[in-house]
Amino acid sequence: MRELLARRSPQHLENSTGLMLEALHQRPYSASRGTLVLGAGACTEIPLAALVHDSDEVVLADLDLASMQQARAELSAPSLRKAVRLVTADLSGGISADLDRLLVRQPWSSLAEGGPHALFDTAADCLDACPIHDPPQIVGLAPGNFGVVISSLILSQLFSYPLLDVLDRVQRVAPDAVFEQERHHRYQEAAQAFRVRVILAHLHLLRSLLDSDGLAVLLSDQRGFVFDTLDSQLAAKRRRGIPLVPRVFPELVESNFTVLEKRTWEWLADLPGEGRYGRGYEVVGYLLH
Repeated sequence: MRELLARRSPQHLENSTGLMLEALHQRPYSASRGTLVLGAGACTEIPLAALVHDSDEVVLADLDLASMQQARAELSAPSLRKAVRLVTADLSGGISADLDRLLVRQPWSSLAEGGPHALFDTAADCLDACPIHDPPQIVGLAPGNFGVVISSLILSQLFSYPLLDVLDRVQRVAPDAVFEQERHHRYQEAAQAFRVRVILAHLHLLRSLLDSDGLAVLLSDQRGFVFDTLDSQLAAKRRRGIPLVPRVFPELVESNFTVLEKRTWEWLADLPGEGRYGRGYEVVGYLLH
C-alpha cells in the first residue's frame, strides 16, 4: 500500500512523512521518548521504522488490530518489532455506541408518519443529547506519557461514522427523507455542533497524552472531491467537492495549540476509470506544541 501511495499521490506521502520526521527532529531532550500514533491502521502514511529508531517505545492505537499487526510485522528486525506496542481501542471514547443507545429508543416508524420534519427533529435531539467524553479515556494510553503524538487522518471519521448511523436510521423508515436533510436547519445545526464537540474532544485528547514539552502532528482531510479526468486543468473545473470539517476547524486547533508548521496538499485516493469517478481529499497537516 505504501508503494502504491508513493506512485499515486507522492505529495501526500511526502508531506505526511515529513511532518512526522520533523516532530521527531524537534522533540526536546526533556520530553518523553515515547511516540504514539492514533489511527495507525497499516501505517501506510507512517514512517514506522524511523519512529522506532528515534523512540524508546512506539505505540500504535486503532480499532483495526490486524492492520497494525501487519505494519509491525513488516519491520525488518525483531528488536524493532519488540519496540512497538499495539493498543486496540475506539479512539472516540465510544461515541457510536452512546449515540446508538439514544437512537434505538426512538419510535422511528411512528415518527415517519409525521414526515421528514419529525424525523430530523428527533435525530437532532439525539445528536444534542449524545455524551462525548472530553477527553476520551483510552485504556492503555497514559496521560502525559508521550513526547510525540500523531493523529493520522482519523479525525473526520470520529464524527462522520456516527452521523451516517443517524441517516441510516432515517433511511430505514423513510428512504426519501434523507434527501431533505440539507433543508432541515435544526438538524444541520445539531450535526455541526456535534462535529465541533467531537473535534474539541480529540484535540483535548492529543493535549492530555503529550508530555509537557511534547509535540503533536495532526493530519486531517478537510474536503473530499470526485473527479473524472487526470488532466489537472479539466479536473479543477469539473471537480465536485464535499466539506468534511467545519470552517472553524483551524480556529479550534489554534485555540488549543501553538502551530509550529502547517501544510496543505491533495491526496488522490482513487484514480478515475471507465464508468467511475476518482476520489481525493484536500488535507491539512499541523506540527503543534
